Amino acid sequence: MAQRRLSEVAKKVGVSEATVSRVLNGKPGVSESTRQAVLTALDVLGYERPTQLRGERARLVGLVLPELQNPIFPALADVVGSALAQQGFTPVLCTCTGGVSEPDYVELLLAQHVSGVVFAGGSHAEEDSDHEHHYELVRRKLPVVLVNASIDLEYPVVSCDDAVAVEQAFGHLVALGHQRIGLVLGPRDHIPSRRKLAAFRQCAERIDLTVDERNVGHTLFSIEGGQAVGTRLVQNGVTGVICASDPLALGVIRAVRRLGKKTPEDVSVIGYDDSALMTCTDPPLTTVRQPIEAMGRAAVDLLTSLIAGTEVTMEELLFEPELVVRASAAPASRP
Repeated sequence: MAQRRLSEVAKKVGVSEATVSRVLNGKPGVSESTRQAVLTALDVLGYERPTQLRGERARLVGLVLPELQNPIFPALADVVGSALAQQGFTPVLCTCTGGVSEPDYVELLLAQHVSGVVFAGGSHAEEDSDHEHHYELVRRKLPVVLVNASIDLEYPVVSCDDAVAVEQAFGHLVALGHQRIGLVLGPRDHIPSRRKLAAFRQCAERIDLTVDERNVGHTLFSIEGGQAVGTRLVQNGVTGVICASDPLALGVIRAVRRLGKKTPEDVSVIGYDDSALMTCTDPPLTTVRQPIEAMGRAAVDLLTSLIAGTEVTMEELLFEPELVVRASAAPASRP
């Protein structure tokens, strides 16, 4: 290895160039933790390992997220990254924005000899997406864990219980006297959204509420998407709206205002996630909290068990959500 590369790796790890040289040449006298740190630094800096070391996987773990604009994803990245570091792994954050796709990231991660990958909220939750890169990881037997509901892949899955989330939100609106309740979901092929819709239908049966396009809408997970669907639902007379994400809920609140109405006086709105700053919105958002801390740590525990060769459950682990009552939902106004 060139002197400059030796120097870069030594600086990255905080050891001498001689120590780096001993690791790369397989010489004794170096602790296992230092040896692993040097190999990880090689991977992070983009240098190829010496031929005799290439059979070993790096202690890198990919964390693949669809985006970081929704605050729930940075929160998850923080939990997963910290849990990985505590177990001696280095997280590699991959966000599918700027024209870089999930398959692109998978190719990159494989080239970096990662030990495993955590996918959250990506194409595994979209039935109509291309899943060939997931099947390739299955064929390679690379340890992978998915966060939130998925198509049928041979991976462990950690999810928040979508049905319970809707039941909590729906029950809260009914207790407040709402009968004309609506639902704003993600795309039609989004599996967590499908689960929420199924639960909504069951809840609606109990109060003889008809479920159709007048009170249910699918859109992209964004404030703009929430505003577009929210406008239609409010114009159709809906007085309480359950949303599949907090940004969707903020979009619905914006729609209510643009229509000359108020939240919660005219239209109550409930979000989903309890992401950062939802206590600071106007009004503070009533939402269903995903237990991100517990879910993220469970995902890392499953992944590190897989990496260690320990058998883990392939049954989906469902985590209980929690309704967080704030000011965006109130008793229904009398007609």
